Amino acid sequence: MPCAFNSSSVLMPAPRLFPVAYNLVKHFLSEDTRKKIVILGADWKEVLHKHIDPSEIPVEYGGTLTDPDGDPKCRSKLNYGGEVPKSYYVRDQLKQQYDHSVVVNRGSSQQVEYEILAPGCVLRWQFMSDGADIGFGVYLKTKAGQHQHAGEMREVFASQRYNAHMVPEDGSITCAEAGIYVLRFDNTYSYLYAKKISYSVEVLLPDKKQEEQFQELENKTEGLSLNSA
Repeated sequence: MPCAFNSSSVLMPAPRLFPVAYNLVKHFLSEDTRKKIVILGADWKEVLHKHIDPSEIPVEYGGTLTDPDGDPKCRSKLNYGGEVPKSYYVRDQLKQQYDHSVVVNRGSSQQVEYEILAPGCVLRWQFMSDGADIGFGVYLKTKAGQHQHAGEMREVFASQRYNAHMVPEDGSITCAEAGIYVLRFDNTYSYLYAKKISYSVEVLLPDKKQEEQFQELENKTEGLSLNSA
């Protein structure tokens, strides 16, 4: 249990391997920081009493302080860790229906393709995984009509791992150009477990004003090409 007093930190009682680990990292700490860290062993109660009056220490930790109901851990004064009550779980409160599902086998990935016909379209997604996290990224194909690996495509939304088994993940991108966009669910890092992914994807067309701006820009580009020719 860590404890702080007089701008110092105390670890009591220290796990057996902690001194070894601390010796490896203490050289990276400043002298002032090292002086503030005190690691106590089997005599931690006696040492603690030298710094804190026993009347301010719960009975659980060698003092004389108890709760009004006699609780030696003083739960009304100290916040202990433990299992999170299920009433706080967010996952069960955010259940929704998804349009598709796919199983991503261990050590592999799954790609889902969407054709974007015009620049300015918004590609929006939401997904959740069953049991564990999943990697996710969005790519733009560089060769239409061919299967491409992630390294062969242009990454437009950086791939990273998401704890979508705890809270559904959602996001969107505005597509700067037309083409085949690939949503890639990545499980290549997992050698033990397959992951079931439930997901929904929608493509939103650009609004009229934005569409006119893109059309105007495209016309100007064509005009410049003709003049150069």
